[in-house]
Amino acid sequence: MSATARWARRLLPLLVLVAWLGIGGGLGPYAGKLGEVATNDQAAFLPRDAESTRVLRAQDAFRQEETLPALVVWTADGGGAVAPTAQAAATRALASLTGTEGVVGPPSPAFLSDDGEALRGVVRLAPDLGDELAVVLGEVEAAASSVPGTEVWLGGPAATQADLKDAFAGIDGILLAVALTTVLVILLLVYRSVLLPLLVIAGAVLALGLACAVVYALADRDVVRVDGQVQGILSILVIGAATDYALLLAARYREELGVHDGDRVPAMRSALKRSSGPVVASAATVALGLLALLFSDLTNNRALGPVGAIGIVCAVLSSLTFLPAALVLLGRAAYWPSRPRPAADGDAAHPVWHRVAGIVDRAPRKVWAGSLAALLACAAFSFTLDAKGVPFDEIFVKDAPSVAAQQRLGAHFPGGAGNPAVVIADADAAERVRATAADVDGVASAALFAAPGTPRPLVADGRVRIDVTLADAADSAAAEETVVALRTALHAVPGADALVGGTTAQRYDTQVTAERDRSLIVPVVLVVILAVLVGLLRSLLLPVLLVATVALNFLATLGVSALVFEHVLGFTGTDPAVPLYGFVFLVALGVDYNIFLMSRVREETRRHGTREGLRRGLVATGGVITSAGVVLAATFAALGVIPLAFLVQIAFIVAFGVLLDTLVVRSFLVPALVRDIGPAVWWPGALRHRP
Repeated sequence: MSATARWARRLLPLLVLVAWLGIGGGLGPYAGKLGEVATNDQAAFLPRDAESTRVLRAQDAFRQEETLPALVVWTADGGGAVAPTAQAAATRALASLTGTEGVVGPPSPAFLSDDGEALRGVVRLAPDLGDELAVVLGEVEAAASSVPGTEVWLGGPAATQADLKDAFAGIDGILLAVALTTVLVILLLVYRSVLLPLLVIAGAVLALGLACAVVYALADRDVVRVDGQVQGILSILVIGAATDYALLLAARYREELGVHDGDRVPAMRSALKRSSGPVVASAATVALGLLALLFSDLTNNRALGPVGAIGIVCAVLSSLTFLPAALVLLGRAAYWPSRPRPAADGDAAHPVWHRVAGIVDRAPRKVWAGSLAALLACAAFSFTLDAKGVPFDEIFVKDAPSVAAQQRLGAHFPGGAGNPAVVIADADAAERVRATAADVDGVASAALFAAPGTPRPLVADGRVRIDVTLADAADSAAAEETVVALRTALHAVPGADALVGGTTAQRYDTQVTAERDRSLIVPVVLVVILAVLVGLLRSLLLPVLLVATVALNFLATLGVSALVFEHVLGFTGTDPAVPLYGFVFLVALGVDYNIFLMSRVREETRRHGTREGLRRGLVATGGVITSAGVVLAATFAALGVIPLAFLVQIAFIVAFGVLLDTLVVRSFLVPALVRDIGPAVWWPGALRHRP
């Protein structure tokens, strides 16, 4: 072939590469700008039409001006009662903040606890302080620290928001650095190649830049919603998926180079022809599984659906365009210092998987029975997972000032102090509603909300607000029972049209909605994945088998997670959204590996029959799928660097579940079941007739 012809064949890959480099240069910075359009407001985590959400909207009418309360708590140095002069000194300290930039109106006086061992007060801050919030809180703490003989703790919504801002500060930098470094190290160790890991990482970074740019444009126009959790999951999801798809294509291209004697273009044409179907089908299961979250009634769940699907599409686009172009231009050099082997050396190139295939082939029933027993034993503990919410003092993995303040507030004041249940009712029934609320078991006090400087109740649109202080901590099961009893009692007050909201009610409504979401979305995801598998494998029995195995893997993962969360990590509860997120990620991503395996098995079965096709498919894909699973697990594990219980729990569930799936389900359980069932596994397709 002439030099001109060779350059002509490489022109298209070169143009594709230049186009992607332009995309990376122009859109890459959006990966760091996504936080500009992210929001972490309270409404993002609430059901759309729940009673507590309606109360939250109604509260706007009772706000004289928008503020962000900071709760100040004083305790005596060394414990015991505070000094008799401390209350007056604390009130003066708070009053000195009047007029301070960022402080709205005069702070409240300091109130003494019934046991005489603590004081509390409220400083209202401007809600739009942004990066200045930490500075203003520092000024509040400095003023409060002037009270002699006391220790000061800052809590409330302002301190919690500052702690959340600190927790999410690592999303744009630390999280990506940890994830990319982990992927690079694993790829270098597994493939012993210098250029290939760099190409895979580059493709993942370009896909992430494109995804972030698209999401940024949509979020800036209020088409999609982004919060810190969605932002972090998007980064990990794109990097993990793009790496998985790239490894599958790179492995097939390496194989085809041996078949085509190093001729790059025919090798890539064949690799794309045989890999694009499984890659697109795998991406479809993840994207459609994520889009099923649009059926959720929780705002942040619905937000993850389209954002995650956009990320998956960008990952596929990069894997099927940028990487092929780069590999065609580099040829065998992409795998340096190793060299692609001829196809005849397949078994010798994969001795471990040759032995695994031999074990499955010789004793399939023992293999699947043992694997199934182990998974069922783990799944038996899945029902012990407490998904009713994470207590406030466990939301942050590390010590947080807002948590410390809440703990001291709960130790000396009624458990619900600072987080009252909020009742909205008709003004004509105000006193009857207040009296009824005060008589409910578990209620410490109930008071009508009044405008500052006047004892008269504030009336807005014919409605009043009543703040109900609960006897138990706002994040406790006892407080939730009180809210349920409060709703029952107040809904029965004639003409009141009472609604009960507040922190505890929001927590309860979120749990109820999460349970409803799981019962709706889980079947939808399973049906969608089953449909994709039927279309790809042209069989009914095998797709049902694959879906059943990944569902069992999910239950086994939940069982192990329940034990680890309680006995190793010390969590007493799990966020209600965690099981649903875990299901969507594990089932959709877990099916990916079975798609990669069984699509290759189907290809080999058409030429060699089911038994030999299974052996060849397992040997050929075992190494690449296992390395892809390890990379994906390590990528999701990187979410653990963000010190929030929700992300730590998601990180463990997905990382452990992916490893369990790729090492047990895909390596032993599925191949052994297919080997034992034989050609009938392809029913009703034509392959069932092939011996």
